[in-house]
Amino acid sequence: MKKNGYELLKLTRPRHWIKNFVVLLPLFFSFSFTSPAAWAQALSCAIVFCLASSIVYIVNDIEDRDRDCHHPVKKNRPIASGAVSIKEALALLVVLAVITVLLSLSLDLATFVIILMYLLLQAAYTFFLKKHALLDVTCISLGFVLRAVAGAIAIDVYISHWLFICMFTLFLFMGFCKRYNEIAVIGSNDQALLHRQALNSYDPAVLTHLITLAASVFLISFLLYSTSPETIERFGGDYMVYTFPLVIIAVGRFAMLSIRGTYNDPVELIYKDILFAGTCAAWSVSILIILLLKQGVF
Repeated sequence: MKKNGYELLKLTRPRHWIKNFVVLLPLFFSFSFTSPAAWAQALSCAIVFCLASSIVYIVNDIEDRDRDCHHPVKKNRPIASGAVSIKEALALLVVLAVITVLLSLSLDLATFVIILMYLLLQAAYTFFLKKHALLDVTCISLGFVLRAVAGAIAIDVYISHWLFICMFTLFLFMGFCKRYNEIAVIGSNDQALLHRQALNSYDPAVLTHLITLAASVFLISFLLYSTSPETIERFGGDYMVYTFPLVIIAVGRFAMLSIRGTYNDPVELIYKDILFAGTCAAWSVSILIILLLKQGVF
C-alpha cells in the first residue's frame, strides 16, 4: 500500500511544482509582495497550477507510456514501468481535476479562464503539437507565459508586454535546450524517434542555431527591459541591468549542460548543479534587494 501510494505521488511529479514559481513573479515585480491579500491570491493561484500541471503530467504519461519504454530513464515512470495501472492513474486524475476546478472557481473568473486555457493548450500539446517540431517548444513556452499571466490577473496588476517577451523567449531557449539534451541522452537516432516523433525534425546542428537564436533574443529583451524608461522609473534606477552577468552565466550554464546531455529533466539542475542553482539564487536575491531598496527597506 505504501509503495502504491508513493508511486501515485511520484506520478504527480511534485518536484516539478517548482516551475509554478513563475506564477509568483508578478507579485514581486508589481511590488505587491507587501500585501497579505495579494500573497493569498497569488499562492492560491500557484497551488491550482501545481494541481493542474499534475493533471497534465498524468495525461501525458498515459499517452506516452509505450514511447517512454524506449527512454533510458522515463521507462521507470510509474505508468511506463507498470507500478501504477491506467485505472489507478485515471482515478487520481479525476480527483485532482475536481479539486482543481473547485479551487479555480474560488479565484476570479479571469484567472479561471487562463487556467482553463493552460489545460487546453497542454491537451493540444499532449495529443498533437508535441509531434511537430517548433510547435512543441512554442507550446511549452506559452504554458509558462500563461502561468505568469494568471499570477498577474489573480492579484489584479498590469500585464506588461515585457512579461510576454521575456518569459516566452526564455522558455523557448530552455525548450530547445531540452530537445538537444534528449538527443544527447538517448544517443541512437532510431531510439530518439521512438521516444519523441518531433526529434525527427531536430538534429544537433539545427538545435544549436535555434538555441543561439532564442538565447540571443531573450538576452537582448532582458537588456531592453532593464534599461527601458518604464523599468528605470518603476525600480528607481537602472539597477537591474547590473544583474546581467548573472543572467549570462545562467543561460550559458544551462546550454552547456543541455548539449552535454547531463540531465533527464531541467528541474534536476535546480537541485543538483551548484553553479546553475547558485547563479539563479544570486540573481533572485539581487532582484529582491533592488525591490526592497525601492520600498525604502534599506
